[in-house]
Amino acid sequence: MKKLYFSCSVRGGRENLSVYQLCISVLKEKYQILTFHLGADHIEKLEEKMTDEQIYLQDRRFLDEAELVVAECSTPSIGVGYELAYAEKRKIPCYILYRENGDRKLSAMISGDSFFQKFPYKDERELEAILKKL
Repeated sequence: MKKLYFSCSVRGGRENLSVYQLCISVLKEKYQILTFHLGADHIEKLEEKMTDEQIYLQDRRFLDEAELVVAECSTPSIGVGYELAYAEKRKIPCYILYRENGDRKLSAMISGDSFFQKFPYKDERELEAILKKL
């Protein structure tokens, strides 16, 4: 089973938590999710027990183990951007998921980079269908 690093916004906003939980739920059928804890309702409480350096080192270790990165990018996040750049440098395949809407657009640094495979979706039903194909 391939090791997958799931990336999503934590400190940038958790308004898409149900989407993150859906992603993890579907992806765990085919992959070993290294970052399953990101779907927790109380991730902030878990992270309170760790220093920023500990979180950074843990996430780097997970990225170093990963064979694939799946990032939900509907909520802008500096951390997700950093993780994607790190993954690209290490040549880890990356799938980008993002909700298409008129208010927010995917960062040009992501949408303009041909390294990343991008998957826009309109709703959770469409997202689930995409996830099952990954």
